[in-house]
Amino acid sequence: MSATVLPPPPLQSERPLLKKILEQTNASLSPVLEITRDNIAVVWISPLAIRLTLQMLKEDSQNCLMLFDLTAIDERDRIHREGQPASSFTVVYHLMSLQSAADEVRIKVALPDHSPSLPSISDIWPNANWYEREIWDLFGIHFDQHPFLRRILTPPTWTDHPLRKDHHARATEKPPYSLTEDQEKYEQDALCFDPSLWGMKRHSDHSDFMFLNLGPNHPSVHGVFRIVLQLEGERIVDAVPDIGFHHRGAEKMGERQSWHTYIPYTDRVDYLGGVMNNFPYVMAVETLAGISVPPRAQMIRVMLAELFRIASHLVFYGTMAQDVGQLSPVFYMFTDREKIFRIIEAICGFRMHPAWFRIGGVAMDLPVGWEGLIRSVLDYLPKRLDEYDAMVMRNPIFRARTQGIGAYTKAEAVEWGVTGPGLRACGLEWDYRKHAPYACYDQLEFDIPTGQNGDCYDRIVVHIEEIRQSLRIIRQCVDHMPSGPVKAEHSLTTPPPKARTMHDIETLIHHFLNVSWGPVIPPGEARACVEATKGLNSYSLISDGGTTSYRTRIRTPSFAHLQMIPLLSRGIMIADLIAVVGSIDFVMADVDR
Repeated sequence: MSATVLPPPPLQSERPLLKKILEQTNASLSPVLEITRDNIAVVWISPLAIRLTLQMLKEDSQNCLMLFDLTAIDERDRIHREGQPASSFTVVYHLMSLQSAADEVRIKVALPDHSPSLPSISDIWPNANWYEREIWDLFGIHFDQHPFLRRILTPPTWTDHPLRKDHHARATEKPPYSLTEDQEKYEQDALCFDPSLWGMKRHSDHSDFMFLNLGPNHPSVHGVFRIVLQLEGERIVDAVPDIGFHHRGAEKMGERQSWHTYIPYTDRVDYLGGVMNNFPYVMAVETLAGISVPPRAQMIRVMLAELFRIASHLVFYGTMAQDVGQLSPVFYMFTDREKIFRIIEAICGFRMHPAWFRIGGVAMDLPVGWEGLIRSVLDYLPKRLDEYDAMVMRNPIFRARTQGIGAYTKAEAVEWGVTGPGLRACGLEWDYRKHAPYACYDQLEFDIPTGQNGDCYDRIVVHIEEIRQSLRIIRQCVDHMPSGPVKAEHSLTTPPPKARTMHDIETLIHHFLNVSWGPVIPPGEARACVEATKGLNSYSLISDGGTTSYRTRIRTPSFAHLQMIPLLSRGIMIADLIAVVGSIDFVMADVDR
């Protein structure tokens, strides 16, 4: 790769991860440095150096360096790439250090159009396995020495790579679907199960393969999700998760919708998180456009996000108890969730999918009487949580089913990309709202709940304490809600007032274009991340100077967390796997996107 080495960004001393990378990549490898709109450093490294560089960083990290995300970009139609090396496809490694504050860096590798490939790093970071499979599936970039490189989100008979720019975005761009007898036989043959093709092998000389399909339609797998179990008696010898049944192409949709009209699509990713999904998306667009959000809108966003955190955690709490045999708690907890939804509906007009956040603020101001509604729940819910502690957490059967089951260490959590309650259950006091504050979280007081053992029980304990901390945050928002506007006065997000549109043609044209086509966002790249209900959720957006996103990358926590199922399930009973799956707290739309 030949390019000019740019000067380091400001405050390099405050970017220890970047400094370490630049020290390890010598001049002969020609690292190219750039700073994106989100002020995260990007280092371009030669394909020949990427594996060695990542390996050295991992060995020098003292078990605190996480491969947070791994994705790709089809650069072939992109116009604005000033200062970047020539590239047809770019693979992006997003690293995050968990030592103190969120120290992040992106490493990019430029690849050619013909037969793009890179060495696999799944032996360095185990969570790279699924990310590399996803890149192969959606972009056609091959990863040499990958242990199981096969499609992960699309069917095994799929013949193209959907996130390439030359792949259609709508069904209407293709001829009507037809299925010949030969094609039908080919599809049916592909459904036949061959254990060896799934990486399974005989584990005992005295037993044959014995398999059980858990899902894809089974209530305990929490969605359209399949786990292929290899059994010896009732003990699990091996487990292979099979995902993709819920894949809808959310990232592809982001490249065809306008910046505004894509907001409702984000609601459907973690469909229990509501506006929590809007949060990182609109923040990323605001970073690209240089939009400052008013203080009142910031605090309203935080208050709504924490209400949805409570609603989501109540679903987790109730269904987790149901999974291990308690039938009553889920009915009580869903009743309490309804109280949260009544508040959300009163404010947003919708319940589960309000799509209420806007670029530059929120859709409208709080309604009359909002404060009384919220205060009533703030006074009601803590007593209910105390009752649930007695009903569930102190129940000896529930404890026996969850304590010591599905445990992993802090080092394993970092290696597998675990974030959120699952990471804190291992004893690591790390929360993105504290370590990389966004919106107005730096103005609010709350604690970071942690566990000790990293097992199913501790993951539940952390979720419950997070409900209490969310109530604490919401109370501060109610007590200190600032006055002022709820939308930014910015031409790229807020149309002119309706009354002014009839005064002159320029204002009328501007209003019409903003509403019909949406804003034209300046070229650039930005990412925003939030501490979502299930872990860290981020949107990485690339604008090529148009009314739509050139590349929309959605990094969800559930995708990373489900990879751990084989590690957590080997040697345990089938019944214990149900407890493990429930304690992970995932949503399949969050996995498959």
